[in-house]
Amino acid sequence: MRVLVVEDDPELGPPIVEGLRAAGLAVDLAVRLAEADLKAAVNTYDCVVADRGLPDGDALDLVRGWRHSGRTVPVLMLTSYGTVEDRVSGFEHGADDYLVKPFAMAELAARVRALCRRHRPPSPPEVTVGSLTMDLPRRRVRRTGVLLTLTAKEFAVLETLMLRAGQVVTRSELIESCWDEMSDPMSNVVDVVIAQLRRKLGSPDPIETLRGAGYRVREPT
Repeated sequence: MRVLVVEDDPELGPPIVEGLRAAGLAVDLAVRLAEADLKAAVNTYDCVVADRGLPDGDALDLVRGWRHSGRTVPVLMLTSYGTVEDRVSGFEHGADDYLVKPFAMAELAARVRALCRRHRPPSPPEVTVGSLTMDLPRRRVRRTGVLLTLTAKEFAVLETLMLRAGQVVTRSELIESCWDEMSDPMSNVVDVVIAQLRRKLGSPDPIETLRGAGYRVREPT
């Protein structure tokens, strides 16, 4: 899941980014509305988290423009504007959720995940492929009943592969879904995480490499 954070406060933006990354999300940061608009035009985001008071305007105006142009990406307003009128105005302008500062990072991450799931095609809370079972809400993976300890990035990659079990997922698709703009698309980050997953998943290896194409989780024959 890839998220765009729009926040100009240097003491708040980076911690929000790091907190959401620690929760397993790929996160980009914009500090101006124009920058956010450009990034949303060239990248595919599952959710946008936006402060209202940006140096070049109110983020609600940006959201309203997106809605008028048909852009449906979910937007969570994260702002100190906390009156009932402020929240109602946020929803009327096209926001999907509204969280007032100060906030708890755990709540923000939970709300962002809920919006991301709402934006994506519906998926069951539990996915089973062969001996692998993934509990999406609890973020747990078991193989033949044994609970595995995965990093946030390993879980994100395996989630993408299992939700498309039997289909080939390209390296570019994995990077787009599981990494952010700080990742070098020419690096070996995907290979490293796949190798780590294979060690933890054990034998027989459920992840198939198709040279020149990508990866897929084998469906049981």
